[in-house]
Amino acid sequence: MQAGLRERKKQEARQRISSVATGLFLEHGFDGVTVAEIAEAAGFSKMTVFNYFPRKEDMFLDRHAEAVDLLVTAVRDRAPGRPAVDAVRALAHRLLAEGHPLSGAQAGMAEFGRVVVGSPALCSRVREQVEEMESAVAAVLAEQTGDPVGAALVSGLLLAAVRTAVVTAAARLIDGDDPAAVAADQAGVIDRAFDLVENGVRGFGG
Repeated sequence: MQAGLRERKKQEARQRISSVATGLFLEHGFDGVTVAEIAEAAGFSKMTVFNYFPRKEDMFLDRHAEAVDLLVTAVRDRAPGRPAVDAVRALAHRLLAEGHPLSGAQAGMAEFGRVVVGSPALCSRVREQVEEMESAVAAVLAEQTGDPVGAALVSGLLLAAVRTAVVTAAARLIDGDDPAAVAADQAGVIDRAFDLVENGVRGFGG
């Protein structure tokens, strides 16, 4: 019971730090806010903030662990005989239908995206996170198939499709497109990206 209470308090503290940091980043830009300012605004010491977030970038990109878990679970727990591309495509559609922030098609993504593209440090961390997701999916596929080379290639293609779908939606929102229109179009973007992965790219551009 006590362990559960401690864990809940830790989660609440982590969420508070992330929420405060996100608000400050949206208002002042990522590079315009220091960790000391975040700690003061959140009511924690600077050391406590670093205990929860060793990297400043992860206070803003705080859904990475959730994204990894969603992808790994979709691939690992898919039905026997179901291709991995089907499982990840279905996940992308589910996140869109749920209005999940990780779908990239939510109205708030415009402000979020502007902060990311305005900071080289955040852009670099996003690339690292994509590579970490790719490695996690590859590890599952390699374990299931015994083919590490194929697993690495397929995981790279799957993450490329996911990233393309999310970035397409975010870019449109940053450009000022209507959020409802972006969300309505996003199912087609997802299918276009995953169709290319599933059917191959040999004829593309031919």
